[in-house]
Amino acid sequence: MVIAPDQIKQQLASEDLGQRLRAVNLLREIDPAVAFELIQTVIDDPSSRVRYAAISQFSTLGTQDQDTALTVLRGALYHDSEADVKAAAADSIGALKLVEAYDDLVNAYNNTSEWIVQMSIVACLGELGVSRGFELLQQALQSENNLVALTAIGALGELKDPRGIPLLLAFEQDDDWQVRHRLAQALGNYIQTPQADEVLPTLTLLAQDKSEIVAETARYHLP
Repeated sequence: MVIAPDQIKQQLASEDLGQRLRAVNLLREIDPAVAFELIQTVIDDPSSRVRYAAISQFSTLGTQDQDTALTVLRGALYHDSEADVKAAAADSIGALKLVEAYDDLVNAYNNTSEWIVQMSIVACLGELGVSRGFELLQQALQSENNLVALTAIGALGELKDPRGIPLLLAFEQDDDWQVRHRLAQALGNYIQTPQADEVLPTLTLLAQDKSEIVAETARYHLP
């Protein structure tokens, strides 16, 4: 069934929440250039569910015009009233590799107590691969929220900054298998770098871990 853009446009303006949500999802099925124009009409929707669905789609539709996408995502990151929408904005910034938003991400991280926002920002810094993100990731490792700290381990691995190795190695004896699993993934990113010899002993140790998923992950990355 072919969905006409005009029909979607009408549904996006409907007073019925269900119709608006369906319309946002239908945008995936039409020309991305048209969808990008239409999705901008609901970024200030009264329903956080609609705003979340719309901002999430910027991760793909934002390639149509990254300058406009950056403006929209900055607005959501700073001003939306819902934490999950702000988190979705950070996710989309990472997916689009919008390194211009680095300072915005740092400011947002330091000015929110919402763990879901902080976690998405930390993950985004890993995706962006900006070396100056190291300081914030180092800070996030000490977060009282375990999910934020766990995400920081993975993000440091993506960053592949040599300064991150001593920080990561400190987790090799952690009691939580999820931490050790994320550590194995993170250290695996260093295998193709000049710092490979620094992480090999810990990866070798993790390859014998009592948790099979940790051991399998470590063995996968060993040369």
